[in-house]
Amino acid sequence: MAKKEETASLVDTFSEFKELKNIDRTTMVSVLEESFRSVIAKMFGTDENYDVIVNPDKGDFEIWRNREVVADNELTNPNMQIALSEARRIDASYEVGEEVTDEVIFEKFGRRAILNLRQTLASKILELEKDSLYNKYIDKVGTVVSAEVYQIWKKEILLLDDEGNELLLPKTEQIPSDFYRKGETVRAVVARVDNRNNNPKIILSRTSPVFLQRLFEQEVPEINDGLITIKKIARIPGERAKIAVESYDERIDPVGACVGVKGSRIHGIVRELRNENIDVINYTSNIQLFIQRSLSPAKISSILLHEDEKKAEVYLKPEEVSLAIGKGGLNIKLASMLTEYTIDVYRETGGDTTDDEDIYLDEFKDEIDEWVINAIKSIGLDTAKAVLNAPREMLIEQADLEENTVDDVIRVLKAEFEK
Repeated sequence: MAKKEETASLVDTFSEFKELKNIDRTTMVSVLEESFRSVIAKMFGTDENYDVIVNPDKGDFEIWRNREVVADNELTNPNMQIALSEARRIDASYEVGEEVTDEVIFEKFGRRAILNLRQTLASKILELEKDSLYNKYIDKVGTVVSAEVYQIWKKEILLLDDEGNELLLPKTEQIPSDFYRKGETVRAVVARVDNRNNNPKIILSRTSPVFLQRLFEQEVPEINDGLITIKKIARIPGERAKIAVESYDERIDPVGACVGVKGSRIHGIVRELRNENIDVINYTSNIQLFIQRSLSPAKISSILLHEDEKKAEVYLKPEEVSLAIGKGGLNIKLASMLTEYTIDVYRETGGDTTDDEDIYLDEFKDEIDEWVINAIKSIGLDTAKAVLNAPREMLIEQADLEENTVDDVIRVLKAEFEK
């Protein structure tokens, strides 16, 4: 009964190994042979006089041992040598010095040898699976994958791909309004593959600009075909994004192609990104024009560039200032991210707006509470003139300040310029 169990155990070992994905035949044969040799070497001190023949298709194997024929009284190593009398029981024609090759039944090595083989194989299989997983996903970095939610934790979600491989979507890589239940399908871009101590971890992202880019490539054939190029992307995930596109074919309107008829192409992307507002603009290497377009829908009156500092002073009519800054300062923040310029917004006052020196808000910390200054700066207003030129209502609503607080700030700032 024990022998049958041991034989079944070996058959199970082969069937498990045969079911492995992404492992080629040559590797499979090599690992199996190596595992057998490892066990034999542990038992007898060497495996050099053994031939191991593996047939993974049938799930069987053969082990042949080669031994030198020695005189009966000279036998010192039964693993490497065979006594003449024993050899002649196999074939009467054997003589001293010849080599005898006989088949070894692995099961006869006993339960411990079979257990040892299974453990060795399990260890090697695990290594192969890890290598296979790493190699598969290192080539997929930057591509969109779909996976099923398996487990939800506080800091990350565990997903399974269609082959049962584990993928991770950290909370920091999720759109703030993302909400998933077990069994739901998630689309995300492969952000990176960590491989510490040969233990690969596949990290996905839904907040990466690359995810937005890949979604556009899937939805807009002209991008996929190379007729339209995505030049730059700026994202505040789940809130708003700006994407600059360009076409070298004058017959193609890149913005129109990306948006689609009545927004048909962009609608699916917006839905996938939890209603993230997406502005598509025409790219240009003319930085003044690019800043102007990036602040859309606001209409700019004039721009003063400081290219060495990568700063831009933008002047607008009073009614355009709040549009340029946007709700919660998102529009100006994204425009700065897209153009890589620090943008300061000023209300046009008629006459030369650059005559008087401006003062940074941080200079007023003695008279204005720091949290108030930070609240105003968070909506893109960094200087005294920028605040004075901004509508009072905008400071109240977008900076989330009390009316009397705003009035106090305006009074302090005005007094500085009246000195």
